[in-house]
Parts: sequence; C-alpha cells; structure tokens
Amino acid sequence: MSDTAKLTRGGIRGHLVTQTTPMIIGVAAIMSIGLVDAYFIGQLGSTELAAIAFIFPISVALTSMGVGVMVGINSVVARALGSGDSAMAARRANLGIVFAVSLGILMGLALYALLDPLFTLMNADDQTRPFIRAYMQPFALGFPLLMTIMGFNGVLRGQGEARKTSYISICYAAANWVLDPILITGAFGFEGFGIVGAAYATLSGWGIAILLGLWLIRSTALPFKPMMIRHSAVIEPLTAILRVAGPASFSNSINPIGLSVLTAMAAVEGQAAVAGFGAAGRLQSFALVPLLALSGSIGAIVGQNWGADLPRRARGAVAYAGGFCLLYGLAVAVLLFAFGERFASLFSDEPAVIEQFASYLAIAVWGYAGFGLLITGNGVLNAVDRAPLALLQSAARVFLVMLPFAWLLRDSWGAEAIYAAELVANLAGGALAALIVWRILRDKPHA
Repeated sequence: MSDTAKLTRGGIRGHLVTQTTPMIIGVAAIMSIGLVDAYFIGQLGSTELAAIAFIFPISVALTSMGVGVMVGINSVVARALGSGDSAMAARRANLGIVFAVSLGILMGLALYALLDPLFTLMNADDQTRPFIRAYMQPFALGFPLLMTIMGFNGVLRGQGEARKTSYISICYAAANWVLDPILITGAFGFEGFGIVGAAYATLSGWGIAILLGLWLIRSTALPFKPMMIRHSAVIEPLTAILRVAGPASFSNSINPIGLSVLTAMAAVEGQAAVAGFGAAGRLQSFALVPLLALSGSIGAIVGQNWGADLPRRARGAVAYAGGFCLLYGLAVAVLLFAFGERFASLFSDEPAVIEQFASYLAIAVWGYAGFGLLITGNGVLNAVDRAPLALLQSAARVFLVMLPFAWLLRDSWGAEAIYAAELVANLAGGALAALIVWRILRDKPHA
C-alpha cells in the first residue's frame, strides 16, 4: 500500500468530511459564477436573460465532458496510488493533463464552427441568436483553458488533495465576481460590453486559475512534468484514462444535453418560460452544490480503497454518502419550495418570468435527493472502473424517462410537463443508481 494513498487509512466519515467540505466551497464558487452572470445579465433585459438560458445547458454539457476527463484522471491516479505504484500514477497524471489540453483545443474549435446550427436546432429565435453568438464565440476559443484546469484538478483529486482543488475554483470564481459587474453592465465610468462581458470575465478567471494550479501541483507527490511522457509508454496510461473518461464524459454531459432539449421545448411556450426555466436552473445548480461536491470527492475515497483491496471501507463510504443525499436533498427541497417566488424576484421583475421560475421550483425540487444518489453513484462506478454502467444509468434517466415524459405531456400540461419530467427522471435515476452501485460493491469479497 502506497504511503501516498492516505485515504486508505483513518476513519471513513472523517475522510468524507475532509474531502467533501473544501470541495463544497470550490463547487459553490463555481456555481456562483452562473448566478452572478444571470443577475447582471438579467439587468440588461429579458432577451439577454433568455439568451443565457439557451447557453446554460450547452456550456454545462461541455464543462461536464471536461469533468468526465477529470474523473478519468482522478480514477486512474487514485487506483495506481492505492495499489502502491507511484511511478504508474505519475505517468498517468502527466499524460492526463496533456490529453485534457489537447481535447480542449479540438472541442473549442468544433463548438466555434457549429454555433449557429446548434442554437437554431434549440429553437433560439432571430432576436436571441446574436446575443448567444456574442457570448459563445470567445467562450469556445477559450475552452482549452478550462480543460487545463480539469487536468490539474483530476491529478489533485486522485491524490486526495481536495483543498487545493477548492483553491483553484475559488480563484477563478473570485475573478468573475469582480469582473462581471465591470465588464457586463459597466462601472467606474466604463460602459461595459453587455452579455459578451460575462464571457470575458470567465476567460480571465480561467487564465488566473491555471497559474495558481501550476503553483499548487508542483508541491504534490505528482508534479506536472510533461517531459516524462517522452520516456514512457503512452498507449497503456491513455487507454486506462479513456476507459473511464470516455463513458464518464458522456455520462456527465447527458443531463445537460437533456436540459438542452427541455429548453427547446420550453421555447415553444414562449420567452418567459425559457428565461424562468434557465434562471431557476442556475439557482438549482447552486442549491445542489453539496451533492455535486460529494459526487466528486467520493471517487478518490472509493478508488484508493478499492485499489488497495479494502472493499469494506469503500462500501462504508458509499453508505454514508447515500444517507447524506437523502437528508440534504429533502431539506433543500423544502427551503426552495417555500421561498420560490422570493428567489425569482432576484433575477427578474417581469411577472411572467417569475411565475415560470416559481412553478419550476415548486415541482422539480422534490427530486433533488434522487439526483444526488444518481451523481454520487456515477462517481462510485467511475472510481471502480465501471464507467460504462454510470453512462448506462444516466442515459436511461434522460432518454427513457425525462424526454419521453416531457414530450408526451407537453401539449396538455404545457411548461409544467417539462418541470415534472425532471422530477420523475431524478426519482427513477436515483433508485436505479442505488440498486446498481450496491450490487457492484457487494460482489467483491470482504477484506
């Protein structure tokens, strides 16, 4: 057992707290970017707010694919450290970062080329598309910066360095907090760029975070030394990363892809439905921060113990995580249900938008616990090299439940069919994930 596999020793509950708490702070910082963007963009007008609602699921889908790459790097690094092979962990870590950057360049160029047909397919109208294009063009060209951060975070998470990943997240979130009001609406005599200012603020934050990431990773057991790749085999570590990263990327991006389709359906109901649905979705993402953080931290804990042949510790971590998903999901649902209209008034003063925002929260929040079980289950399956199963359960949730439900009932229920589809999909997805994960983990003998 490697000395660097620190999550294989000590109390499981303690590791869950120490790994998840800093990630809650980091994920909250990231999610706050969307809220701050929506707040200042909402001051520009409902058309701009609708534009950002169209952008949101696409940007989340792309970021989720990046998270999948990060999960792949996390998984292979954690298991290599758990097995005691630090040299293998170093090779996989450095190749993973280089791979993440290269993939970011390809994804950014593809997004830039496909902007107009993509958002036309989503039913964005002629009035909204220019605002979408203004934001997404710099976002696409700067996307490799985000993938670089994902590479660094994957290596840090695999080592159990959750605190360092939170520093990186807070760094680029803080840059957005400062730059958003200046670059979007203007300040100190500067008029601002409008919606494109949000993109400029995001790219600036990514650049600053990369510098911090380079500084933080150099003091770990697996520093960034890309020249190491020249003196080692590439196929084996790349295959190991892709075996998890490929399915994990699609698994993470399936939900925002489904949200893209739901946004297109909401567009048929009118601009107010799109704006309310999009703004509420950003608030929901912030409310789910502890569950998102848990789904990220569980991978290193389960991965290191699974790699060290300690399945009982891995099962214990999963049991505690599942209980937290249920308790937190229900608690935050009650809060948002009770104060839906008050939250809505922070983003818009148009009655139609507020109505749709509050309606979404009144219905969708009751599935949060199920969504927590799903994403935490995905994190566990990725950690034990069962990423295809994580992809399967995510795909079933969206394509067999969410989208058919919304499509069949939208004529009679209107926008509420879209909100109810998310609720039903989360409940079904959570139940399926709990069943699959428990069956997989119990099959390994006690150690």
